[in-house]
Amino acid sequence: MAASTATKRKLILKMSVSLDGFVGGPNGEIDWIFRTMGDPTAGEWIVNTLREAGAHMMGSRTYYDMAAFWPYSDSPLAPAMNDISKIIFSRKGIKDGTQVDRTTRALADAKADRIGGRPGVTPTAVVLQSWAEPTVASGDLAEEVLRLKEQPGNFILAHGGAQFAQSLVASGLIDEYRLVIHPIVLGRGQPLFSRLYSPVDLRLISTTPFGSGVVATVYQPA
Repeated sequence: MAASTATKRKLILKMSVSLDGFVGGPNGEIDWIFRTMGDPTAGEWIVNTLREAGAHMMGSRTYYDMAAFWPYSDSPLAPAMNDISKIIFSRKGIKDGTQVDRTTRALADAKADRIGGRPGVTPTAVVLQSWAEPTVASGDLAEEVLRLKEQPGNFILAHGGAQFAQSLVASGLIDEYRLVIHPIVLGRGQPLFSRLYSPVDLRLISTTPFGSGVVATVYQPA
């Protein structure tokens, strides 16, 4: 029997965005995210969101970046990223992301920043397995998301990348947006909401400003 609407898992999209709505520069640059974060309390807000999730969901490009990064990172975000199960959307399937060097500009920017990279951390077998053997969803995006929402557990936290996040936004299946808005205007880049066909009314749930000028916002469809 399908779960009732009241008991379905939420799908929450968490993304860092510029003031003008971009989630990456023209070539996928995200160095501006690390440069403008600044305040450790903003990191705590993100860690709390990560820890509450029942599963991390992402596209295959982001998977390869994260699998090459988080097992080796000593960032405060790493335990939640490593310990919680992963769901990867890929039509063609994936290879072991801890072994395959199929990464993007985002990984280079993360490694260049102080949040970690490969600082000599030796991952455990359990951590490597969590990244090497994720759940892979290869069917229609909307159908797969609806199926995942029926499963028990805490909310599903989607991370991106840009194209995957755009597809989720266009699907209309996001129950909550947790957007970390950075005090920077990029002017051009990869927009989050470019695939919407009509306006979407949102209800503001909370705003949390930080000393660096970053503002964490939570919105739900009205």
